[in-house]
Amino acid sequence: MSTTDPGETRKACPYPFAEMRRLEVHPEYNRLRDAGELGRVRMPYGGETWLATSWEDVAKVFVDPRFSRSATLGKDVPRVLPAIQDQPVIMLMDPPEHTRLRRLATKALTSRRMEALRPRTQEVADGLIDKMLAKGAPADLMEDFALPLPIIMICELLGVPVEDQNKFRTWSDQMLSNGAYPQDVVMAAGQSLYLYLSELIAERRKQDTNDLLGSLVRARDKDDRLSETELVGFAVTLLIAGYETTANAIGNSVYTLLTHPEKLAELQKDLSLIPKAVDELLRIIPIAKQASWVRMAVEDVELSGTIVKAGEAVAIQTYSANTDPKVYDHPDEIDFHRPSNPHMSLGHGAHHCMGAQLVRVEMQTALGSLISRIPALRFAVPEPQINFLRGRLVPSLEALPLAW
Repeated sequence: MSTTDPGETRKACPYPFAEMRRLEVHPEYNRLRDAGELGRVRMPYGGETWLATSWEDVAKVFVDPRFSRSATLGKDVPRVLPAIQDQPVIMLMDPPEHTRLRRLATKALTSRRMEALRPRTQEVADGLIDKMLAKGAPADLMEDFALPLPIIMICELLGVPVEDQNKFRTWSDQMLSNGAYPQDVVMAAGQSLYLYLSELIAERRKQDTNDLLGSLVRARDKDDRLSETELVGFAVTLLIAGYETTANAIGNSVYTLLTHPEKLAELQKDLSLIPKAVDELLRIIPIAKQASWVRMAVEDVELSGTIVKAGEAVAIQTYSANTDPKVYDHPDEIDFHRPSNPHMSLGHGAHHCMGAQLVRVEMQTALGSLISRIPALRFAVPEPQINFLRGRLVPSLEALPLAW
């Protein structure tokens, strides 16, 4: 394929293409990918950006140092939200700063430590299911199970009082909205969460603890490896990402299994498939509604035959990458027997989610427990009556009423 200069501009399409109402994805993503094109879209704020949709392009944007996240900090770059990102959180960092922070976190979030949480995760899941069964059907899986499970686990891991969960659930919901709340409410939620965690960190300085917040404070105060802004920003990121992603993934996975009863039956017959099923569900279910984060090219880079010039932005759509037929056989089908599954729902390369193993432990435990303990699980209302929240960055069920 010959490369083209972006000076030969193609007309930009308004973005997002449409509001995601359930878990469907707009066909334009797949059209761009299958045509081998780099999309050109006009974001609601900040102007136009390139849009990468193929597995090869998305992976390259993730790992190629010529695509910078920190170069977007504090700038009016193309984006779906009105606020300009000006906080140096880890998601907006490049090496060596990103490497330094990631090294600190991965010491606390090792796969071994996450696996060690599996018995406690099972205990929490069983307790929540006990309450559901005692209360009787119908139950709202989101409120009764999918949300509290990861909240309890991330609170215990970080050292955040579980009794405060309603506070940061509200703040997180507001911060991750896309039109559901006024901008002043969104900004106030971010400030409230920042202040809340700043106060918890101040308490750790008075009394040392063995939780994750305590270890981060020690890295800040004793080894001077974190600035105060980095420390609080890191805690905010871990708290929100530690439950929001998993809670929605659990709810969306159960919804998907109930709308594909043959796949649910496959797991009921063989629970050993659960680990592969979790990764397959992560692959096939959109993790985000839109390509909301952009990188900026710091040099000219070629993607899908197009030269992205230095200073231009690129957004990525992981869902279309995860269903790229060049990487996956029958990519639009749910297959729990794939020999390999290099999906990018939890990031890629140096930007692979630090808590990915915790997500897997919680999802595996959640699905395995629900399927084994409530084998007759079903929708409590006709499926068309189940609604997804609108005005959110992530696909989120309003409620998931279930019976058995």
